[in-house]
Amino acid sequence: MHQADEQILRVNSLSKSFFGVKALDNIHFDLKKGEVHALMGENGAGKSTFMKILIGLLKADSGSISFNSEQIENMDIHSIMQKGISMIHQEILMVPELTVAQNIFLGREINRAYVLDEQAINQQAEKIMQLMGLNIKVHTKAKHLSIAELQLIEIAKAVSNNARVIIMDEPSSALSEKEVEILFKIIHDLKSKGISIIYISHKMEEIYRIADRITVFRDGKFIITKNSADLDKNSLISLMVGREIEELFPQNSTAQTEVVLKVKNLHKKGKFSDINFEVCAGEVLGIAGLMGAGRTEIARAIYGLDRPDSGEIHLKGKTLKIRSPKDAIKQGIGYVSEDRKALGFIPELSVKQNISLSSLLNYSKGWFIDGQKEQKASSIIAQQFKIRSSGLNQKVMNLSGGNQQKVILAKVLLASPCLIILDEPTRGVDIGAKQEIYKLIRQLTESGLAVILISSELPEILGLSNRILVLSKGKQKTILAQKEASQEKIMQYALH
Repeated sequence: MHQADEQILRVNSLSKSFFGVKALDNIHFDLKKGEVHALMGENGAGKSTFMKILIGLLKADSGSISFNSEQIENMDIHSIMQKGISMIHQEILMVPELTVAQNIFLGREINRAYVLDEQAINQQAEKIMQLMGLNIKVHTKAKHLSIAELQLIEIAKAVSNNARVIIMDEPSSALSEKEVEILFKIIHDLKSKGISIIYISHKMEEIYRIADRITVFRDGKFIITKNSADLDKNSLISLMVGREIEELFPQNSTAQTEVVLKVKNLHKKGKFSDINFEVCAGEVLGIAGLMGAGRTEIARAIYGLDRPDSGEIHLKGKTLKIRSPKDAIKQGIGYVSEDRKALGFIPELSVKQNISLSSLLNYSKGWFIDGQKEQKASSIIAQQFKIRSSGLNQKVMNLSGGNQQKVILAKVLLASPCLIILDEPTRGVDIGAKQEIYKLIRQLTESGLAVILISSELPEILGLSNRILVLSKGKQKTILAQKEASQEKIMQYALH
């Protein structure tokens, strides 16, 4: 229960336009003390613009925001943080060379006689770690932490700031099942202290586990606010996309008998050992396991980003010696990284330039690029993938997450691979874009491509895979046929 249903935040008739285009149109929203309020909508629904206005990064064109009965719509980000509203961004904002403690108190350093009091900062940080039940050493530099640990530190930073409202933008996107449980426990503890949370996520099962109420935005407009108990999943999806979504996972295509990839006794010290599997043409091999099980490390080894210590990789019967991604692409292996912003595309380049990046040699004349040839190839695949942009010359950084992911897929496929490795291909994309990506994966297998799918979302693994390889702590536990697999069975092996 929320504390007497007391409202802490109220938003009325909020509107915001960019260059004449309405990003938010007469938005209403309210938040009660001690509640988790989920904000749902496809990418482009206006969620990010709304959050930026709430924390003072943007100014609204019209409308009002009251926090604890005080008008705050014209305050800057620093003033709003001091009032007690904090945001945990999807992109983690940490200084790599600073310690955990220094990052937590960045901008709010504790000084004694004009000198930084490191001892006090460390002691305060340790108290926050204990309070949140986190076993992370405060002297550790941020660059040595995993993405999941950094995400939990971001939450610690908000808590240390005495926030009364915490906005969480896709907080679990890089967390394992175990770490998600820690996150949910922290959220439960924050609620019990009267702290309110605005929770943004595309993961339906999370929303129904922790949200008290759900608000849906679509195309910059407020659609509905309802108690989560009164809104079933199918109705929620329909409200978000404005249409009924047919079966989310397309029918599995039948794998062929031709073995495309064979991995034998692959080993890398401290990462994975004794890995053996095959992937056939037209097959999706799902790889499941908890964070740190070795899923991404195996993918990186196959693609030449990391060198395994021993073992063999065979592609279409030929033993490969892959020293770099360039070798992998040349041999017919494509890879879509889990970290699309760091490894997937170049933000400042256009849609066309990013799509043709892996196959530029096909469009070059000596030292020069044949612009017409590049334009034609990029245009065909952009239409095939239904990439929504203002044109091929639009910068990829200005596209939605789902369209950025489709650009990366188009880039990889333009190089004509026979095997494609997809690492968390739908992380951070909305339900509509997810369905489009699932259809694309099915089209790839129907054309005879072999696919390795790595995902933390078990419904995705179960819905798309012909077979599922389960890893635990770098060890291969089993390979399950789709008909014998279930979430419970996968987790039993993953935890073993």
